[in-house]
Amino acid sequence: MAELLLGPLLRHVDDRSATVWVETDAACAVDVAGRETPTFRVAGRHYALVVLTDLEPATSLEYQVRLDGEVRWPLPGSDLPPSRIRTLPVGGDHDFLMLFGSCRKPESEDPAENKKWGTDALAAYAVRMSTQDERDWPDSMVMLGDQVYADETSKATQEWISTRRSLDEPPGVEVANFEEYVRLYHESWSTPLIRWLLSTVPTSMVFDDHDVRDDWNTSQDWRDAIEATSWWAEREQGALVTYWIYQHIGNLSPEELAEDKTFAAVLAEGRSGDAEGVLRAFAEAAAQEVNGRKGTRWSYRRDFGNVRLLVIDTRSGRILKDGHRSMVGDGEFEWIEENAEGDYDHLLIGSSLPWLMPHVVSHAQSMNEVSARRTDWRGRLAEKLRQGADLEHWPSFRGSYDRLTRLIRRIAEGSAASVCVLSGDVHHVYAAEATFDREVNARVWQLTCSPLHNSIEGYMRPLFKLAWWRPLANGLRRWMYRSDEIEPLPVDWTKAAGPYFGNAVATLRVRGRRADMVIEQAGTGADGPYLRPRAPIALVD
Repeated sequence: MAELLLGPLLRHVDDRSATVWVETDAACAVDVAGRETPTFRVAGRHYALVVLTDLEPATSLEYQVRLDGEVRWPLPGSDLPPSRIRTLPVGGDHDFLMLFGSCRKPESEDPAENKKWGTDALAAYAVRMSTQDERDWPDSMVMLGDQVYADETSKATQEWISTRRSLDEPPGVEVANFEEYVRLYHESWSTPLIRWLLSTVPTSMVFDDHDVRDDWNTSQDWRDAIEATSWWAEREQGALVTYWIYQHIGNLSPEELAEDKTFAAVLAEGRSGDAEGVLRAFAEAAAQEVNGRKGTRWSYRRDFGNVRLLVIDTRSGRILKDGHRSMVGDGEFEWIEENAEGDYDHLLIGSSLPWLMPHVVSHAQSMNEVSARRTDWRGRLAEKLRQGADLEHWPSFRGSYDRLTRLIRRIAEGSAASVCVLSGDVHHVYAAEATFDREVNARVWQLTCSPLHNSIEGYMRPLFKLAWWRPLANGLRRWMYRSDEIEPLPVDWTKAAGPYFGNAVATLRVRGRRADMVIEQAGTGADGPYLRPRAPIALVD
């Protein structure tokens, strides 16, 4: 009989539909709440995305997972509450709660890793959820990158890899292919609390660099060096194939899935044979998206009543060649601008990389971009600094940064109550409010929450605090503007909370046109993991 290897993951949920993702150990029929779907096969592995439609709005549906008629979820002996699909109400003024964060290492049984990475904020949140009324559960969760760490593997994964190949050969302890990426997802999502949380809270995801490799697509020099290795092509292909299976398809609505040609091809091939070839060809094309070649669109849009979530792929579609640096290509940006327009009260822009950073870091990135354009020793030095210091966020792509800023300002001049950029990546937590060169109607925020479960080097904490120090930032800005090549910034911002360090998760609550955020930091006490809230931040009064 078929067994459930991973999942269920509750992914896209709206007022009348839901999708549930599973991985099984054999071909079978997967039944969720009476909706049955056959699995599809990729590289000998079996998956299903069960699409439920014609659900009733504002209802809670307890569900099980059956494989060929046998109950495989919930797990035997589980004392966690039943998994539920909770559809959204129709209309825009309901109480909406979103959970978000990024950068999550797997839970570890190794004492040194466990001490280094600390308490998993998502596990702590699941513990609290398990004792709450379901009416207090989040309506949505957004995981903003680094769901897995392909280049910083755990000791357990390194031991597992060593049974397959020599760690003395490149890429060493980093993952090398599809099967090793699969191992990362299993390691990250298999613990009971996380598995239950992901089965219960609708989750949207997007990758960042560690899902593929640190500093992925930082610059053309980075790509030239990595593409010269013997192992990168297989590594990147494995990353994109597993990302499509484990993360991307769950971001799509039933209507988008029905129109997706790759999804249709995978089902057609994978239900009668194996769709590995389909997805390898897809991944090869998607890898060519760098520098504007047409590949795939990983960005997506979700609507939750009066809240719109627009998630931007800031990694795979960068323009890097011939001295041109753009976070996304023109076609992708036109899609972003088109989907940012609409009838809503709150626009949430999901970007794994922050738009507004500590001022000193932001100004340094603007300056570095200009220096890196040069072809002499100064350009080479700037490129080394760019890669060594991770200077590859929005400010280091100033053309894209300014275009995003103009878009946000334009939306803020309209009828929206707030525009919030949700980000992670930088391993500290902060909230900053933006102001522009002219009055706007909406409150505009950068909300950054990272990590969910990871660590930061001790020396970085005082450096990040110093990077927010206004006198230093103002001095650097004056020096920056001495160059005719650097345009004045179209936005200013003031830190309202943070920086906080340590594992944390953020909750964003919307009630009509009001919105607030709470940052909660994770710890472990005598009774297990817990969350310690910071003062709430009123985003819109």
